Order: sequence, then structure tokens, then C-alpha cells
Amino acid sequence: MNKRQNIVTMKGNPITLLGNEIKVGDNAPDFTVVDNDLNPFVFSSEPASVKIISVVPSLDTSVCEFQTTHFNETASELGDVKIITISVDLPFAQKRFCVGKGIDKVKVYSDYKDLSFGLNYGFVMEELRLLARGIVVIDKNNKVTYVEYVKEATDHPNYDKAIEEARKLI
Repeated sequence: MNKRQNIVTMKGNPITLLGNEIKVGDNAPDFTVVDNDLNPFVFSSEPASVKIISVVPSLDTSVCEFQTTHFNETASELGDVKIITISVDLPFAQKRFCVGKGIDKVKVYSDYKDLSFGLNYGFVMEELRLLARGIVVIDKNNKVTYVEYVKEATDHPNYDKAIEEARKLI
């Protein structure tokens, strides 16, 4: 298994990332995660569309909450762009979060079971078994067009840059 160092920190502490680093130009790897009702979601089953994958360590933190609610609010401005949020929070907690925060335009999935997304996209923080914060933008042909691994996991990603990249693909 690929282990990468010096990519991200958590509260200043170096973290090891597991999995393959995803890069612009790569074909978006397939993955299986779980929806809020414990049903599997297979990424390759999604119809061809522009996608933003918003990756968060835990919805129970202020930055992750902001990241998810921000993309939910922005979704209506992006038309047919599908926005997916992935964390390793349990589906029950995700469902409670979505209901409580009115998350209705972003699909929220859990990678708690197999870390399928995290390992295929290189976002698993080995020491914490959480996903590192980041954003991946994928075009209609399932090519990666933008990737951000946020250097400090408690910092915000570059929302404007990710949205700008997605808009270029519409």
C-alpha cells in the first residue's frame, strides 16, 4: 500500500496518507461508499456529469460543517454539477447532520466500511483512520481536472478555485 509523507498535517502534526495520490489528468477511480440508509453507492453508477467530491475528516467539526453547508448553498448556482461529500462518519451521524443542517443538494456518503474512496484517491490519514480534507473535480468523461489535498487538515480548502474549475466544465 502506498504511504505518503509530508503532504498533510493535523494540528501541526505530520500525518501519513495511505493510498494512491490522485492527479489532474487521471481517470477517476471507482469506489464504493455507503449512503445514509446503509445502501452501497458505487461511483461508476453515476451518470456522466461534472462532479465535485468534497472530502472532510468529520462532519462534527466546524470546518467540515462549513465546507458541507457551503457546497450545499453553492450547488444551486452550479446547475447539473453533482456535489458529493465523503467522510468516515457513520451513516447515522451523517443523516442526523444533513437533517439538522438542511443539506438537500449535496449527497453525503460514508467511507467508514472499506475506505474504498480514501484508498483509491489517497486521502486516508493512517494515524487517525479519517480522511484528509480536500476537493476533487471530475469532468463528464470521468477525468480528474482539479485536486486539492489541504496541507493542514483543520484549514479550509480553496472553495473558489474548485468551483471555478467545475464551472469551466459546464
